[in-house]
Amino acid sequence: MSHFHWFLPTAGDSRGIVGASHASATKRHPPGYRAPELPYLIDVARTADRLGYESVLTPTGTWCEDAWLTTAAAITHTEKLSFLVAFRPGLISPTLAAQQTATLQRFSGGRVAVNIVTGGDEVEQRRFGDWVDHDRRYSRTDEFLQIVERLWAGETVDFDGEFYKIAGAFLPDPPETKPQIFFGGSSDPALSVAAARAEVYLTWGEPPAVAGDKIAEVARRAAAQGRTLEYGVRLHVIARETSEEAWRVADALLAGISDEEVATAFALHSGSDSTGQRRMAELHGGRRDALEIHPGLWAGVGLIRGGAGTALVGSYDEVAALIGEYEAQGFEHFILSGYPHIEEAHWFAEGVLPVLRERVNALA
Repeated sequence: MSHFHWFLPTAGDSRGIVGASHASATKRHPPGYRAPELPYLIDVARTADRLGYESVLTPTGTWCEDAWLTTAAAITHTEKLSFLVAFRPGLISPTLAAQQTATLQRFSGGRVAVNIVTGGDEVEQRRFGDWVDHDRRYSRTDEFLQIVERLWAGETVDFDGEFYKIAGAFLPDPPETKPQIFFGGSSDPALSVAAARAEVYLTWGEPPAVAGDKIAEVARRAAAQGRTLEYGVRLHVIARETSEEAWRVADALLAGISDEEVATAFALHSGSDSTGQRRMAELHGGRRDALEIHPGLWAGVGLIRGGAGTALVGSYDEVAALIGEYEAQGFEHFILSGYPHIEEAHWFAEGVLPVLRERVNALA
């Protein structure tokens, strides 16, 4: 059976879409907004832990609480749940990142993985003091991961690259279990770095065949280097007992969003330096009238939210069948989320996961 992960809403939660492009100067607070206070985030993590999700993604960005601090605060309140911590290589020393990850891995009993976010939008990168251009950021990420992996392996590292000059770096206590490296990006440089350095390549939820073509290209590049990867997709989900009920929920998410909000978000997303963000925007074109871009795959979230913008929508059986389409393309990691995150975690875990387990048992 595939791996199912949930999401920690460190930008806040609601019964509506909490939205902002990373490059935007404002964040949308829908009615009933739930601030990302630590007790609430712990509740989400505990819910995911109790329901059997493998991990939660702790995101990074302008509108998020810091991923490292949030993870460190929440992980001690869970038992089995792993945390997939997102961070940006250009904003931190590779030696310090290796040390931080090793510490958190040790303190948590080996429940940490990392999601490498190179950063595709120059507006936000500059907000954090990073002025390196898009393609060179991926070259920097490649150097960063070379250094970090050698440190995790217990080496003493001397490195003289374009971006990093390291002398005599080491970890006095390397992690016993190396954190798994998840990596996302849709541009040509991103695919090359993923093929060389990632263990799990992540992409946002385009239609299964389109997403499958992308991971096939990553697999081809990885095979040329003697490597094999696992593949994951980042999606929202709205699963209910009936299809009609699920689509009513999807429609309700857009009810309070104005045309002006949609137009502003589309302008930001379609003009982004991030290839993946532009591809998300192209799925809906800023229009409300053609949001089901593949049977059961809905692009409505991306009308207002930056990043992952598509959702699996339907009955439990329909959502399980659509997951099967992604599995047939080679995906085995599903990083899911839904509004609100506690309630939607229950709908999926209690409705869809049993269907998926029955299917696996039937094939055994």
